[in-house]
Amino acid sequence: MPTSNYVSLSSQIALSNRMESVARNVANINTAGYRGESINFSEVLANSGSESVSFVSMGNTHISRAKGAISQTGNPLDLAIDGDAWFSFQRGTEVAYTRDGRLQMDSSGRLTTVNGEPVLSSSGSTIQIDPQGGRIVVQADGEIVQNGQTIDSIGLYEINEEDSLKRYGGSAVVPEGVAFPLQDSSKARVMQGYVEGSNVNPMTEMTKLIMISRAFESAEKVMETAEDSQRQAVRDLGETS
Repeated sequence: MPTSNYVSLSSQIALSNRMESVARNVANINTAGYRGESINFSEVLANSGSESVSFVSMGNTHISRAKGAISQTGNPLDLAIDGDAWFSFQRGTEVAYTRDGRLQMDSSGRLTTVNGEPVLSSSGSTIQIDPQGGRIVVQADGEIVQNGQTIDSIGLYEINEEDSLKRYGGSAVVPEGVAFPLQDSSKARVMQGYVEGSNVNPMTEMTKLIMISRAFESAEKVMETAEDSQRQAVRDLGETS
């Protein structure tokens, strides 16, 4: 295969990965707390004879930390974070983080995500609420008050800006490093009765889809041109023999 075909093929693979990333963003436009992603590509150099040839890498996924729009629901178990912090929950033996604050209370009074996973407190333990204990008030610092008594505190966790994030299904992420309880309460506050939406911009993603489609077509044309040239060279060689 000609070198130009390898270059075009690497471009098509990279573009396919980007297309999948954009498709995930579009599919989660209405997912609460979802953070959009993008793929950063880099140049890979390889030697071809006496010359260096540039290929496109597979790319690294980057998850945005820009916040989504916050809307009021009036549901006392809907929580949004205004600021740079994350809710934490238990999934199996692992701990994950999310901005989706649509919480629920199971039959035993345990506070969970909409998927039934236990939400964690600032100490990393599950949160137990009395199902018959009356109205729940969640303070700006995450403190949970029921019937005039403080019963626990919603965990707010910081993730270092330098740490990359890995998608963990839906709006959930797992940081490259270790998340730790929020120390400075001025950095974030809990808003009860509100939910944060996805930070994906539909128009931006549709524009990306169009640009990716055009780039994919261009890469295909490069391969077709190279193959035509190769076939023509073979024909010319045959005519001179």
